[in-house]
Amino acid sequence: MYRTFVILRHTFWESVVQPLFVLLLALGAGTLIVFALLPFFTLGEDTVMFKAVSLDLVLLLALLTTLFCTSKSIYEEIEDRTMLTLMSKPVSRWEVLLGKYLGILSAAALIVALLGLIAMLCVCFRIPGDYSFRSWTMDDREARKIFEYRLMHVAGMLPSLVLIWLEVSVLAAISVALSTRFSLVVNLPAVIIIYIAGNLTRFLFPITDQQSLVFKLVARIAALVLPYLATFDLRSMTVYRTVAIRGTEFWPAANTPHADIVYPGQMWTYVGLAALYCISYSAVALCIGMWLFKTRELGGAEG
Repeated sequence: MYRTFVILRHTFWESVVQPLFVLLLALGAGTLIVFALLPFFTLGEDTVMFKAVSLDLVLLLALLTTLFCTSKSIYEEIEDRTMLTLMSKPVSRWEVLLGKYLGILSAAALIVALLGLIAMLCVCFRIPGDYSFRSWTMDDREARKIFEYRLMHVAGMLPSLVLIWLEVSVLAAISVALSTRFSLVVNLPAVIIIYIAGNLTRFLFPITDQQSLVFKLVARIAALVLPYLATFDLRSMTVYRTVAIRGTEFWPAANTPHADIVYPGQMWTYVGLAALYCISYSAVALCIGMWLFKTRELGGAEG
């Protein structure tokens, strides 16, 4: 495991010092700050809209950064014969593959955490203006209300950020597997197509009895082979509903209807189930990548 950790650490630093990583991080931070200063004109739902837009931006930038890192993580080292030098050491191919994957996931976690933190700070900044509170109020009750609104909105963003990282992890596993055989020019468009197809699979279900047997078969195969990315979309609960926080005004009173309330336990239980799906799918993708890596000559184009 020590050799895997060394490869992980090297891959992580190699990813975060790339100009593209710093550029996309700066671009994301600047965009979030600009959006935080702009009104959305949604008649009372500005904070909700900002959360939805900011989560989309975090996903996009984290995905782009990760795919650029994974697409050339192994292929370029094989082509320039660096992999031959690495494999001359007492290290197995599976340790190389796993170390590079985990290193890239660590870099993805860093950019999701940094952009997510900026997004949550921007949400906290927007709360007084969006809900017509005074930012520097001396009224304890009004200050308490501002704190509770901030806590409620941030509590909904945290599980969404974890789900974004899990979604990126699945696509990174596919990209690492492809990088054992294909260059950035092929790998990047392929994973983007898989990402689009994985988002479209949600429209295949539910399957009804009126649909043909061929459609049912194609839907089952597509849901099995392609990543079912709807698994990582919980925004209907974390963004568009009120999070019940005990000890605040958002905790429902007894014997009152609360159809639009979601509890933190419900969100984090779902995140745990999504993590199991992420681990299972990523493990299969990496096993396929390991098979492709084992049957690949390490001498590059001439090898």
